Amino acid sequence: MFVGHYSAAFAAGALRKAPKLGTLFVAAQLVDIGFFTFVPLGIEHMRIAPGISAVTPFDLYDMPWTHSLLGALVWAAGFAAMLRLFNGNWSAGLIGGAVVLSHWFLDLLVHVPDLTLAGQAPKLGFGLWNYPAIEMPLEIGLLIGSALLYARTNPAATKSWSLPVLLAFLLIVQTINWFGPPPASAGVGLWGLALFVFGAATLLASWVARTRNPR
Repeated sequence: MFVGHYSAAFAAGALRKAPKLGTLFVAAQLVDIGFFTFVPLGIEHMRIAPGISAVTPFDLYDMPWTHSLLGALVWAAGFAAMLRLFNGNWSAGLIGGAVVLSHWFLDLLVHVPDLTLAGQAPKLGFGLWNYPAIEMPLEIGLLIGSALLYARTNPAATKSWSLPVLLAFLLIVQTINWFGPPPASAGVGLWGLALFVFGAATLLASWVARTRNPR
């Protein structure tokens, strides 16, 4: 799952005491940002294995620090504490932390069994990546539905091009992810591209947040 993770950010952004959308976009992908930082450092591991699922060739065989439930809880707690420190209230922190934690549960829906509870077997995943006729509409539906919710509660966002541009960017990246050629290897190009996309999405979300005028 890629763009579906941002549905948690948009939905949380509809709350009056939520952090800004750019911050929530970081929260939505924080564990993947951690993962694509840890892989080149040799802390976690992945490889390209065409056919491992119908949707993605990624074999995510070792990611206990980011994609275990315990690990996600730690990332969520740390992010919540950071927001509490900088925002001065726990409401924003708890909302941001919940968005971080949502990443694991959304991944649980689509991943083939490669998630864990605490870094060890059993490995979990409902495997919707093997059912693209279900996974693809689900992911797009989550994104569009949550973006409409955000727009409804932040009507100023509908008066600029920022939200359509953000959605267009996410949908283009997701389309390439689904239908483009698979990467040749899980090397520096893949890691750098992933982090670049996360950063670009966050910058666009920050642009959207500049028009925020919640009801």
